[in-house]
Amino acid sequence: MNSLANPTTLSSRKDALSIFQAGIVAADPYQAVKSCLFTDGQQLEFLLDLNDKTKKRTGNWSKVHLIAFGKAACAMTKAAQEIIPTHLLAGNGIAVTNYENVTTVNKIEVIGASHPLPDEAGLKAAKKCAKLISQAKQNELVLVLVSGGGSALIPYPVDSILLSEKIATTNLLLASGATINQINCVRKHLSQLKGGGLARLAAPADLHALILSDVLGDDLSAIASGPTVPDPSTFSDAIDVFISKNIWNKVPANVQHYLEQGKLGQAPETPKLGDSAFKNTSYTLVGSNTISLKATFKAAQDLGYETQLYDAHLCGEARQAAENWIGDAKNLINNTIKKPAALVAGGETTVTLKGNGRGGRNQEMVLAFAIAAKQHGLTGHWTFLSGGTDGRDGPTDAAGGIADQDTLKLMIDEGIDPLTMLDNNDSYTALKSSQDLLVTGATGTNVADLQVLLIHPTLTQKHTS
Repeated sequence: MNSLANPTTLSSRKDALSIFQAGIVAADPYQAVKSCLFTDGQQLEFLLDLNDKTKKRTGNWSKVHLIAFGKAACAMTKAAQEIIPTHLLAGNGIAVTNYENVTTVNKIEVIGASHPLPDEAGLKAAKKCAKLISQAKQNELVLVLVSGGGSALIPYPVDSILLSEKIATTNLLLASGATINQINCVRKHLSQLKGGGLARLAAPADLHALILSDVLGDDLSAIASGPTVPDPSTFSDAIDVFISKNIWNKVPANVQHYLEQGKLGQAPETPKLGDSAFKNTSYTLVGSNTISLKATFKAAQDLGYETQLYDAHLCGEARQAAENWIGDAKNLINNTIKKPAALVAGGETTVTLKGNGRGGRNQEMVLAFAIAAKQHGLTGHWTFLSGGTDGRDGPTDAAGGIADQDTLKLMIDEGIDPLTMLDNNDSYTALKSSQDLLVTGATGTNVADLQVLLIHPTLTQKHTS
């Protein structure tokens, strides 16, 4: 907590943290599974739509093959194995998650792997999952628990591409500022599991997926690169991602060659809508950024804030998104608000790396907001928080950052030049110097990012909640 904080600032920062935490709680993967999977001891029943209890899928499957991948894999499998009768489970299930979220789950083989860049452990895990799935037979069910991070955690590149080449390609895309949808489009066309590949392996068994979305708009083909659903993208689309970012000439030769083969029809395209692979598949969307954003909105209201939805699909460059917030903040202050106001948002911005510092999109947005607030003369009292619901922002131990009107002064007092740090993409060092890092630890879930801007009418007003 920064040393300049007055009672209003302390209260506001506490409120911002509470509002953010409400969003994480709403994405609890354990409860999400419990809310849609039921059994009478013999057959299983899935809610297909959490908002419509009449839409269900019921089956008398002789066996259930359970696999999970993503940052919420352990919590989701724990809930599922507590519900599914033991005699229906086809041996031990598999859960693949990032190292920070590894926990012991009864009768589940839990495997830690790397995120956001894949590693050999992930490749071995992906091969285990593929083997388990391919053993499923007709009248059996493959139950797939999908959460954010799944794309990196189960890398299974096509035979002609090495894992090191897949990693180099992913790293190239991350550094270019490519969106998650663009990155996943490429991943799907280099993988044996993504882009509907897992559904192909499961046939002729039935398949149902419980999906915790970390993708804006909940495009199922983008969540964990859509392993169980049709893929509308093409090899041409994948090549266009590199061309649009001016990095095609930097792509590993084997990757270039395979994508070009695919464009010419000489490599199998991902399965599309109507493909027989999806004849016996279904899914339930069990959590999303939208659901968590609604929870933050309610939490802000409950704390007494005049609450507005700023943006339900916040995207674009992090520093530009921060600049855009300032106009709305100034309008609120200029309109002489009579009570504390809150603007909440959800989404996933990007960062185009130009420097060699440390940080992530949320930390960069918070630092950029503090700088823009000073440059554009944002007066009065404000608190701005931006955090990843998974508890990890970029390659750091922080979930994001939380800044206020004192942040820049604290940095300067510590000998830090905020603008230089922003230009070097070193938001982590800057925010650490002002004690403004948001550190939650791994949360066990992932539904993209949440932002909270709190504004008080005057510096002297003390808001109590």
